[in-house]
Amino acid sequence: MHVEPATGLLTRTRQVLSTHFDARPAGCVPDLIVVHGISLPPGEYGGPWIEHLFTGTLPRHAHPYFATIPAGRVSAHVLIRRDGTPVQFVSFGARAWHAGLSEYQGRAGCNDFSIGIELEGTDETAYEDVQYRVLTAVIAALLACYPTLDAARIVGHSDIAPGRKLDPGVKFDWPRLRKLLAQSAVAAVVPP
Repeated sequence: MHVEPATGLLTRTRQVLSTHFDARPAGCVPDLIVVHGISLPPGEYGGPWIEHLFTGTLPRHAHPYFATIPAGRVSAHVLIRRDGTPVQFVSFGARAWHAGLSEYQGRAGCNDFSIGIELEGTDETAYEDVQYRVLTAVIAALLACYPTLDAARIVGHSDIAPGRKLDPGVKFDWPRLRKLLAQSAVAAVVPP
């Protein structure tokens, strides 16, 4: 898996392109990766609803919970399903609408300078092994393509919207992700 620099799209990844994006501000490049957690309805996995949400086609009558979701257009760059399947919605070069009201290290409007990766899950449920492996592969591909990104600048939605968001949640294993990324970096420089 790698990122095609010309398109900002991942190879070997299903593309379900959303219209919920726009251009990053002039001169603004991605230098932050934000990890999220999502399930629709909450705690249910594998259905089509996240894709419908990110493409603006969520039928509000299909489930009582959907009527409680505030109207608006949201998206993410990539979703990693419970089974590890990655789905890309927005080119990494564009601004996806994943962060909402947010701030990181004194800089507001994190959508401008971040890449949003959603993991199918909840704040209280452990993520799957395969999700960590695919997340590592996606981040490694991003780090290889975008020199402005740094493995030290990977945060949760809760870090950029404290008090408003909890995801990816208490069950997300940050040390495990850091270890996998370190192993991935070593593997990239050691010949087979």
